[in-house]
Amino acid sequence: MRPVRYAHPFSAAYWRAAAAESRDLRKVMFAALMIALCIVLGYLPAVTLPYGGRVTWGFLARALCGYVCGPVLGILFGFAEDILSFFLTGGGGYPFFFGYTLTTMLGVLLYALFLYRADLTVRRVFLAKLLTNVENVVLGALWMAILSGKAYLVTASASAVKNLVLLPVQTALLCALFALLLPYLKRAGLVPADTAARLRL
Repeated sequence: MRPVRYAHPFSAAYWRAAAAESRDLRKVMFAALMIALCIVLGYLPAVTLPYGGRVTWGFLARALCGYVCGPVLGILFGFAEDILSFFLTGGGGYPFFFGYTLTTMLGVLLYALFLYRADLTVRRVFLAKLLTNVENVVLGALWMAILSGKAYLVTASASAVKNLVLLPVQTALLCALFALLLPYLKRAGLVPADTAARLRL
């Protein structure tokens, strides 16, 4: 019998399980629900932290989708969520740029690679958020350089400081979210039956 949880994503069985999620109607419906939640969370006011860091809320739904739906369906979710969010909200007055769609897709992929069908721990949540923040810095500065001509290193340095300030806050919010929802996700059959009902260290 194949395992329902995996220590790492570097196996064919892991990717077969991940691909199967895109054919699971319940997981597709969950991903659609997370898209709607991302759009709703986009209307919540951001919280400004010292050094210019701003806590927005969409990352909570994206991480949750990556955890439940896996990397294959997660990438599809990221594509659909970014496109729909842009056209439903008007993009905040900015023109559409596919680079930001790619950033969203890769972010959900990173969440999934660390969290999907894994033993959910604070360490895994932290590493997933750390890597998505690094991705935001590297790609965000690149997109700014392409769109506005701003110096890459200047933009990346400022973004790195902001993301470093955000990291512990975002990690704490994700840990709180998973600790709250894990029992319900398990009861609903959205995660493997042998998943621990509590977030571990």
